[in-house]
Amino acid sequence: MLEKLQQLEERYEELTRLISDPEVISNQEEWRKHTKAHAALEDVVTVFREYKRVLQNIKDNEELLEEGQDPELNELIEADMEELKTKEAELEHRLKVLLLPKDPNDEKNVIMEIRGGTGGEEAALFAADLLKMYTRYAEKNGWKVEMLSANYTDIGGFKEAIVMIEGKGAYSRLKFESGVHRVQRVPTTESGGRIHTSAATVAVLPEAEEVDIEIDPNELRIDIFCSSGPGGQSVNTTQSAIRITHIPTGIVVSCQDEKSQHKNKDKAMKVLRARLLEKAQEEQQGEMADARRTMVGSGDRSERIRTYNFPQGRVTDHRIGLTSYRLEEVLMGELDEFIAALITSDQAEKLKKVDS
Repeated sequence: MLEKLQQLEERYEELTRLISDPEVISNQEEWRKHTKAHAALEDVVTVFREYKRVLQNIKDNEELLEEGQDPELNELIEADMEELKTKEAELEHRLKVLLLPKDPNDEKNVIMEIRGGTGGEEAALFAADLLKMYTRYAEKNGWKVEMLSANYTDIGGFKEAIVMIEGKGAYSRLKFESGVHRVQRVPTTESGGRIHTSAATVAVLPEAEEVDIEIDPNELRIDIFCSSGPGGQSVNTTQSAIRITHIPTGIVVSCQDEKSQHKNKDKAMKVLRARLLEKAQEEQQGEMADARRTMVGSGDRSERIRTYNFPQGRVTDHRIGLTSYRLEEVLMGELDEFIAALITSDQAEKLKKVDS
């Protein structure tokens, strides 16, 4: 590990020189490439340098203890050594985590699809609650949320909502949210006061660039129709809604939120690219079954991941056994407790594979 870290530090120092070189700066494309590589190494090099300082301090202390001339000084050194050894272990763990293979999608924007599942109108209302929760979480992180497509119900729920979440590291924070989210509560549509269990599914897809997925225009069927809103009323009289069918896979995407046909087509193509990327990744992962499943799950949208229990005011994530009694705060977008625990669990599983 130390040899690899030393090589990374040398590469970081080389990049530091390059991004300060006037000749490189004059070539903006090359300069941007080096700046990005430099930024990617900054965290691991910073921790490595601190780790080396701690190792040097431990070595210096050991030499002083060997001399052993002053009992009082030895006592102070031994107390310092305890702290240094704890720090050494912490930094070593951080370095192992930083050296884990990076998910190439982590820095991408997110396309999130939320659908009402089992439970009819109550499931559609819960889907709307989940959309508000993720919107508030995005806002807390300074990310931009844009509605791409929505299929409303008459009482304010969603049969389906698709949003784009744009921001640094959005996918890295949200990727473990894919799956079935279950709610237990008394629905507003229930007159007898009985608790019902309903569900909504969440799919978190990294935004796919055109370079990630090539789409042959000849393999697309594009239909244009009039938009409709809640209850089926016409949103506008022009034919601006777009339905795109990818013929080879049968994937269908519709978008009708914009009055402009061109904007609806752009949004629909973003969703289509993301779904095609997801399909390609699933096929690739199918060939690597061993590496696919971790403790936090495969990201499969059919896997039950979390329960929101209103009578007890609790939220439970079934993958990591974490329960919080802060249901209201969670639904207001306070998701960091769960997301941090899921990331830590995922890292622990990967480290086990590295160490075994």
